[in-house]
Amino acid sequence: MKSKRVFLFRLVFILVLVAVAAVMLVIGRGHTVYFDNVELDYQGTTYETPYKLVIYTGGEEVAKLYDGERGMATCIGQSLDLTLEITQEKGGEEELVSVTLPLPYNMDGVVINLSAYLQDLPEEAYLSEFVPVVTETGDEEDVVIPGDDMMMGDF
Repeated sequence: MKSKRVFLFRLVFILVLVAVAAVMLVIGRGHTVYFDNVELDYQGTTYETPYKLVIYTGGEEVAKLYDGERGMATCIGQSLDLTLEITQEKGGEEELVSVTLPLPYNMDGVVINLSAYLQDLPEEAYLSEFVPVVTETGDEEDVVIPGDDMMMGDF
């Protein structure tokens, strides 16, 4: 009788731990979100950018983007609440827009083209995954081996 009770408590404890882990995996997932304010060509149409975008999340300014610039923010969870302060042309009126963006679970670095998003284009037009560019270093001939003071190399 006692061993069944101990087994049942252990099983319930393990199930609770698995449930908590699953919930934390979904709500605690971190994303790096990059915001682009760049011109976009989509299906033969060119979408212009606003003169200036100021991006707020959680009441805090995270980026101020002019034409052709990129900003970044880090968020936890599967959605991002933004307030955008949009100035269409230099010296023009500022317009405030509140936005809630769902973030894809399978991407760590998300690039959002805000000018495309503001034009109500489909997700495939404004959302993409950030892929860092790997740059190659200089020639292999210039490598200095530590401790090789006389530049003898393999001799």
